[in-house]
Amino acid sequence: MKNGVYSILKAKFLIDDDAVKNWRFIVFILLLAIVMIANTQRFEQKVFKITELTGRVKELRSEFVDRRSELMKLKMESTVSEKMIEKEIFPSTVPPIKIKVKKEEDKSFFKKLWQ
Repeated sequence: MKNGVYSILKAKFLIDDDAVKNWRFIVFILLLAIVMIANTQRFEQKVFKITELTGRVKELRSEFVDRRSELMKLKMESTVSEKMIEKEIFPSTVPPIKIKVKKEEDKSFFKKLWQ
């Protein structure tokens, strides 16, 4: 046990005859660690981007609601009539009349023959 701990501390497993196998495994572990670090970094960047976009969506939604309420206020009949009075255009005193257009029937071939 004592020799095993000292050989690990002195890193004899890296310079022995079988060291090539150990180096391959160490390089593989290092590559895995680099891939994991890069993957975590990309994940965190995506989380920050999602948080930023969520805040932007909330901001745009509140702006949309404000604009929509402003538009509803502008579309009200009282607001429109006030704006028209400023331009000296007054509402009509005569109510509108509905105009109906009668469409002539298309006569079939036999009806045209009998006329």
